[in-house]
Amino acid sequence: MNIEALASWSSPKHLKTRFGRKALRTARPGDVFWNAWRADKGALKAAGISCKRDDDGSWEAQWWVDDVEAEVEAREAVAASRAADADLDVPAPEGLSYLPYQKAGIAYAMARQSALLGDEMGLGKTIQAIGVINADESIRKVLVLCPASLKLNWQRELAKWSVRDLSIGVIGKAWPDTDVVIVNYDVARKWRPYLHGQRWDLVILDEAHYLKNPKTQRSVAILGKWDKDPSKRMPGIPAERKLALTGTPILNRPIEAQPVLGYLDHGQFGNFFGFAKRYCGAHRTRWGWDFTGAENLDELQERLRESLMVRRLKADVLKELPAKRRQVIELAQNGASRAVKAEAKAYQAHQDVLAELHQAVELAKLLEDQDAYAQAVAELQAGYRVAFTDMAERRHDVAMAKVPYVLEHVISAAEQGPVILFAHHVDVVQALMEGLAEADLRAVKVVGGMSDQAKQAAVDALQSGQADVLVGNIRAAGVGLTLTRSSHVVFAELDWVPANMSQAEDRAHRIGQSESVLVQHLVLEGSLDARIASALVAKQAIADAALDNPLAQRELKEPVMSVELKEAPKVEARAARRYTYAEKADLLYKLRYLAGRCDGARELDGAGFNRFDARFGHSLAAQDVLSDRQAQFAEKLLVKYQRQLGA
Repeated sequence: MNIEALASWSSPKHLKTRFGRKALRTARPGDVFWNAWRADKGALKAAGISCKRDDDGSWEAQWWVDDVEAEVEAREAVAASRAADADLDVPAPEGLSYLPYQKAGIAYAMARQSALLGDEMGLGKTIQAIGVINADESIRKVLVLCPASLKLNWQRELAKWSVRDLSIGVIGKAWPDTDVVIVNYDVARKWRPYLHGQRWDLVILDEAHYLKNPKTQRSVAILGKWDKDPSKRMPGIPAERKLALTGTPILNRPIEAQPVLGYLDHGQFGNFFGFAKRYCGAHRTRWGWDFTGAENLDELQERLRESLMVRRLKADVLKELPAKRRQVIELAQNGASRAVKAEAKAYQAHQDVLAELHQAVELAKLLEDQDAYAQAVAELQAGYRVAFTDMAERRHDVAMAKVPYVLEHVISAAEQGPVILFAHHVDVVQALMEGLAEADLRAVKVVGGMSDQAKQAAVDALQSGQADVLVGNIRAAGVGLTLTRSSHVVFAELDWVPANMSQAEDRAHRIGQSESVLVQHLVLEGSLDARIASALVAKQAIADAALDNPLAQRELKEPVMSVELKEAPKVEARAARRYTYAEKADLLYKLRYLAGRCDGARELDGAGFNRFDARFGHSLAAQDVLSDRQAQFAEKLLVKYQRQLGA
């Protein structure tokens, strides 16, 4: 039967769904349609036909078909976001030229009002952003927002690569009256009237992941703020064109990308809750919203690449840049054994306490006791604060105890070439500097609190050969710096966030590097750093899944225009299972039997519940009657103790 003949279908409406691009046609079903539906609705559903009832009780038939033309266009956009070359003539200063993939990135940005340059770190996103200015003569007023440590770098790169007659000013005590204004993020709130006082031709957000928290003052001043009350809403910085730069568009959680994406393309990504529900597994619990998840990452990557993100990997577009090699080197504890053992003991003690606090939270939730739940959550939060503070001190003690062994390793390595050495704590950096000086090594440092000029002087010293080692704080020296004279990166301490580690590594793994970069993590055997080294890699998988995995290719199908109708069998719906009184009584009897043998796990005698189940088990066993939810949990719990029950 011809589907067209079943009803008077509307013109197609083109939509993007989670199943791909679809064309939707609707109709009010009549006798012809209903006769066919009753005859074989399974075949009609397979052809993309569905029915729904409107609020007024009337029925609407829907006919969904693949939108092949739109899908092909989308795939072409995705291909452009990965392009390694483009037929585009981009003006460049004499003696300089853009690499083919950089031209492709410039072309991608030029074709859009807003774009996200998400190339892997070290591929020259700053140069590509300047290329957009060079290629578009209509751009006269430019605002560059960046971390404070990168202001001088932007000034240098603009002076080097710009072919336009544009004056350049860096924010200081006064607002510069120039065509290009460079402002650091941490003073954005102070200069908000100037940022919003005109409509910029181009706004550039460098290291845009600095704006991942929409509630910070810098984010509100730059990206704006949405509020249910229109009088409290604040717009973002007005601009004809917007360009965000970051090698890590997604850090640990997709929700951290939403603020910048919403600023770049409010229509697609401006709905915070819509984004959170689709890509962060957001769900509302009795006690608030949870946005910490990561879901539908392939779809998120596809939407980003189709609309505004260009992202290429070094391995894809810069074959001459060697890959990084990573090593985790475990050092013998030796004289640091006392600090490592104290750290391990404290860590285990905190883990035990937190485990019990977690059990208390779950138990209160299971028993549906809201007051007990609130108290348990408060105690758990307090436990985490205590654990974090104490473990931060323990990790610092271990880092200080590790300094002599780090120095031994680095002094030996520096004999073969310059080294970049990263640490976290200021006094650890200072201890490393003093040890290197005693070894007659020329060392410079980059830490927080230094002026931009001092930081740049340290970078220049390493790059020019006047220094053998650069010792940097992971956060302060991990972004924006070019340290390609060294191909050896050593971490004396680790950072919890994998993106920060990658950023720091890529100070050496950048354009201009001619050697394979060796990255070494020095950890003491048995220390917490030795444990978290692998965890950092696991966290990186979330960002990789959203950004770099190949997109699954869907098979494109022409619309189904006719179907063969046949008699369809009826399927009876199955009712949900509930526990009978006898089943609950049996479960309760077994719980009480185990509880009677249990001494609270004070002794490892194999009798009763283990240490982590004791509180749960005793509380459930004390119930007069189990609810269905409690019975379900009890059934799962008792599986662990089948041997004691003789099952």
